[in-house]
Amino acid sequence: MPMRPCWAEIRTRALEDNFRFLASLAAPYAELLAIVKANAYGHSLALCAPAAVRAGARWLGITSVEEGIAAHALCPDVRVLVMSGIARGQAAAALQFELTPIAWEQWQLEELETAARAVGAAPGSVPVHLEIDTGMSRQGVLPGEISAIFPRFAPGSPLRLEGVMTHLFAADEADGKVTHEQLACLDGVLTYISGAGLFAEWLNVGASAALLAGQARPLADLAARHGMKAMLRPGLALYGIVPEFDPAFYAAEEPPSLAAARSALQPVLTWKSAVVGVRSVPAGATVGYNGTFVAAEPMRLALVAAGYADGLDRSLGNRFHLLVRGRRAPLVGRVSMDQTILDVTEIPGVTAGDEVVLIGTQGSEAITAYDHARVIGTIPWEVFTRIDPRVAHTAV
Repeated sequence: MPMRPCWAEIRTRALEDNFRFLASLAAPYAELLAIVKANAYGHSLALCAPAAVRAGARWLGITSVEEGIAAHALCPDVRVLVMSGIARGQAAAALQFELTPIAWEQWQLEELETAARAVGAAPGSVPVHLEIDTGMSRQGVLPGEISAIFPRFAPGSPLRLEGVMTHLFAADEADGKVTHEQLACLDGVLTYISGAGLFAEWLNVGASAALLAGQARPLADLAARHGMKAMLRPGLALYGIVPEFDPAFYAAEEPPSLAAARSALQPVLTWKSAVVGVRSVPAGATVGYNGTFVAAEPMRLALVAAGYADGLDRSLGNRFHLLVRGRRAPLVGRVSMDQTILDVTEIPGVTAGDEVVLIGTQGSEAITAYDHARVIGTIPWEVFTRIDPRVAHTAV
């Protein structure tokens, strides 16, 4: 049966090319963890996780055990890192599906250890990555409290400290002061960990901004000082979008890696809909809920099968445009749950069935996730992840 005309086209070949490009920036200093959490940033885990693996990814990063089970089913031969750790009662499932959890709370480690002993896991057979809070105050064990974690990795425990990670929460700032402070804190923690006789294989630090800013080698140097290997975890860049840096960052000498990314990375997602019907209205006609738009002259209006339940932000009403017949058509009236109205008065020939682009290119025009984000006051990560699963995702 034909589907409602609101869909996303996913260029899996572009994602593969993006991963290979990002891997070239990291080489030979760091491994890449491909971030496919939140349904691959709204791009479809089912399509994007296998594409990343085809391109050479050996690690996938997801949010939860539930996502991890899905990722493991799709890509059983790669490592799956649970970025937000286990929820209570999930340890047994994490072990059953060979997921690698990030942990920082005592109860997480206790549940993992109990579940591992229940199935007779051998000493050191369950890998865990320990997150350190180096200043973001989100998740991670505080440096001053880390010694309480050490007994969980004592000889004879089924748990093994395989990795240590933190999140660089200001890698896009020009002066790098916050990042420097975070890495100094992390350096001290790693020294403390090794002083306690614990040694981890992986140091997992830095997302897209850190990689594109040329941080692969400095992070690898930090890892090497502690006998570890570096890992970076690109997310947004994997989907072909370059994170925006502090304006002062661009005023300084731009890293070659960032300039190269602008030309090499390819957007993976195009979001489309179609015109359902076209009508003419007279001057004075009200358009949409609460009559927030009133026609000042006779107009032609196109009804589009996309609304806020699909992920098109309601606040875009009367403030944005979509593409039809290669032209920008203003969005008039409020965005409805399932529909949107465009002013196509100045675009000849628009008719039912015409393709409408919400994100992507049509002719010489383009609309990006950044365009959406700037109007509604958010970031492209949110624009992508708001795209509802009812929007069919198709590989092209």
